[in-house]
Amino acid sequence: MLAAALSATLIGLQAHPVRVEVAAVRGPPFFELVGLAEAAVRESRVRVKSALAQLGVHINECGIVVNLAPADVKKTGSGFDLAIAAAVLGALGAAPRDALKGVLFVGELSLEGTVQPLRGVLAQLLGARARKVRRAIVPRANSAEAALVDGLEVRTVASLAELVQALRGEAELPLAEPTRDEPAPASLDDLADVRGQPAARRALEIAAAGSHNLVMIGPPGAGKTMLARRLPGLLPPLSTEEALEVTAIHSVAGLLSAWRGLSRVRPFRAPHHTVSEVGLVGGGDGPRPGEVSLAHHGVLFLDELAEFRRGALEALRQPLEDGLVTISRARAKATFPARVLLACAMNPCACGWLGDAAGRCGCSPERIRAYRSKISGPLLDRIDVHVVLPPVEVAALQAPERGEATAPVRSRVQRARDIQRERVTCGEVLAPTNAALAPRDLERVSVLCGTGARMLSGAVERMGLSARAYGKVLRVARTIADLDGSAAVQPAHVAEAIGLRVLDRGGLAAAA
Repeated sequence: MLAAALSATLIGLQAHPVRVEVAAVRGPPFFELVGLAEAAVRESRVRVKSALAQLGVHINECGIVVNLAPADVKKTGSGFDLAIAAAVLGALGAAPRDALKGVLFVGELSLEGTVQPLRGVLAQLLGARARKVRRAIVPRANSAEAALVDGLEVRTVASLAELVQALRGEAELPLAEPTRDEPAPASLDDLADVRGQPAARRALEIAAAGSHNLVMIGPPGAGKTMLARRLPGLLPPLSTEEALEVTAIHSVAGLLSAWRGLSRVRPFRAPHHTVSEVGLVGGGDGPRPGEVSLAHHGVLFLDELAEFRRGALEALRQPLEDGLVTISRARAKATFPARVLLACAMNPCACGWLGDAAGRCGCSPERIRAYRSKISGPLLDRIDVHVVLPPVEVAALQAPERGEATAPVRSRVQRARDIQRERVTCGEVLAPTNAALAPRDLERVSVLCGTGARMLSGAVERMGLSARAYGKVLRVARTIADLDGSAAVQPAHVAEAIGLRVLDRGGLAAAA
């Protein structure tokens, strides 16, 4: 007999439909699986045979052929077990074949027949909904993320025995449980903990308000890492659409715990400087998302920027420009979103003490140039805000009063973001933040007066700014104006934005 069940395979975040066709014939026993299946899929026949045996369904008297169609799409992962088992039951007459129609089956089986949780269930269900599938059966342990998908009847199953009873109409599988949002952390690192560094605090606020990439240069102990870790607390909460995207990426990466529902906390990723290119931007045989995608709608913090591998840093150039990563393989192409706020920290020289008043720097000019060359000009060109942190004075450390806390700064950032969002609502621009403004939209919302235009033109000639850097300065000036509640970009806003391009004024040596 013939039977078929519906499943899917993930390529990046995209779920591609797979029709699981099973033919069962009397004769010498065999179990063949075809359809461009990788190792984990081919091994499903062992798990399925053992799980069926636990139900008293033995296939030693039958020949089983499983075809995963379309045959030219590579099938990965262990999520086909449930669909294969259901189709085998239908082909053997142990379950009605009509009960399999129009249902997406996703799940991995253990040898004893329990249904194991999977990564990427949310992306699978979103893809099914887009294809007009109306019903799905997923592992019960994935119930929290499965319940996030509206417009799709999602049932959960804990064992193959439960599934058989449901297919026969003897019992009803429970609906996916209502989602439970990820709880916000009890306390975020507060900006009030930072002593001194007013210029860096201001730069952090501007970066958060417009989602501008940021690099901080300063000696050891100046507070670079401390400031970066407080950046997520300045950002507004995720919208429901953004939270769904973040949750889907983390689900595909296998980073969702069983209880976790919608992620409402902006990601903060801080990979070690030994991270590989694949680890940073994604890839592998899968392929899987990298750190830049795991930080989507959040902060990607690269501490000790100059110590990262040159190839890994250069691979960031395209994601920072386009807001996504495209990974091409021989048989498939995967795309992951990567709209991040990049925050970087680095020392002014190899020893870290360039410009120190006590003369502790022993770096020669050649060594300083070699250190600078680790960061390419094109990468620095994509970073909007450059800020220098001097050593923290003892008086600031011993002062009884604390700096401004995170809450009021976040309120100002939220007001600036609301202004930017209002431009989208009014149809004035398409991008939700100033950092993502297209050139045409930037010209429309950042008209300069004569003084501001001359100021920016002089900076371009004096500092040798590229066309991209010119646009970055203009975007930052627009954000500063939004923080001030100004409809027009004033010369003071332009001047402050130019001052945040310190690395264009002679590099690290001059910055120190």
